[in-house]
Amino acid sequence: MHSPEDKLAEAIGLAEAIDLDVVKAMIVPVASPRPATLLGSGKVEEIGQLVKELAIELVIVDHLVSPVQQRNLEKAWAAKVLDRTGLILEIFGRRARTREGRLQVELAHLNYQKGRLVRSWTHLERQRGGAGFLGGPGETQLELDRRMLEARIEKISEELADVVRTRELHRAGRRRVPYPVAALVGYTNAGKSTLFNAITGAGVVAKDQLFATLDPTMREIRLPSGRRVILSDTVGFISELPTMLVAAFRATLEEVIAADVILHVQDVSHPEHAAQRADVERVLRELGIPTSGPEARLIDVWNKIDKLTSDKRIEIENAAHRNERPPVLVSAVTGEGIPALLDGLDRFFSASDHIVAVRVPPADGALASWLYANAEVLERTPGTDGAVRYRLRVDPVRRGRLVARLKQAGLALEGER
Repeated sequence: MHSPEDKLAEAIGLAEAIDLDVVKAMIVPVASPRPATLLGSGKVEEIGQLVKELAIELVIVDHLVSPVQQRNLEKAWAAKVLDRTGLILEIFGRRARTREGRLQVELAHLNYQKGRLVRSWTHLERQRGGAGFLGGPGETQLELDRRMLEARIEKISEELADVVRTRELHRAGRRRVPYPVAALVGYTNAGKSTLFNAITGAGVVAKDQLFATLDPTMREIRLPSGRRVILSDTVGFISELPTMLVAAFRATLEEVIAADVILHVQDVSHPEHAAQRADVERVLRELGIPTSGPEARLIDVWNKIDKLTSDKRIEIENAAHRNERPPVLVSAVTGEGIPALLDGLDRFFSASDHIVAVRVPPADGALASWLYANAEVLERTPGTDGAVRYRLRVDPVRRGRLVARLKQAGLALEGER
């Protein structure tokens, strides 16, 4: 569970992420939520006085606020009211850069607005005249607005379906190459993009800011063994992530679902580290990804160790040794631990590799070159006849290619395990 103080600090960070000037922040205990206003009448009046004195134009309630509650609070405070879902949608709307990202944000926003058509404005009371011979009372503006929203939602859903199909084609292309995929996931602001840049040398936007990255970015990297891997940076998660956002960003999150391994990046210096980890794992389970047991394909990455005091670092290292799934401790800023992380990825992918032996004739330099480019050479033993025996580690797909290549040359594998 997150503490109220941490929740308040996170809400302030969300507001500042879209350049809002936070003039007042407070924790409001709610023993029993009121259906009409969420808060008690006394607290509504108290906040209304603050809004008036400080000339506040926008009040953010870090909680789910129903359409009726939003309307009543706006009337009571004479200010715009935004709940947690609305605030996150505003951030996503500003951050989205690609066509896919913008479509996903718009879909979530329209679904959110669909439930907010509650006659908050006078124009919603007007009626349109009926069509045809019989006439009739006509269609209210509210009904027209809702119908237009439904039509737009249907259109965007169709466009996103095309995006999903395109992504699947890209994934199918990668499977033919094929390079395994490692996806970075984690709580927003855990340092995923900074780590992505440190590993790949890419220039992905990396800021000390919530939801600095929305659109997925992919780069090819080489592991110490020479194995090629695609590394994917994805959108950050957050506590109480609205269901409509998880649904809208399904196309983006498909990259996580299809990944061969998931690197769960965590800000180990954050006081709410355990709660943030639980939030991310809950979303992963909602996506159908196991987070424990033999089927879990997760590697825990405890980031920001450079921010730890010496005593706290000892405590974290001891906790890491006791962890059921031992994490890799890294600093994306200083680079500490990144070689160990890449070694861990190598070990993960090599678990299904084959160890084979090949004898290469002295005149076949092209085959020897191919072996170095497509497999990990564990041992090279020259023979008395000039041929060289190579002991190799090769993944299942490249093993098939190796067999085909050897068959063309009239050769075969000598040994395998």
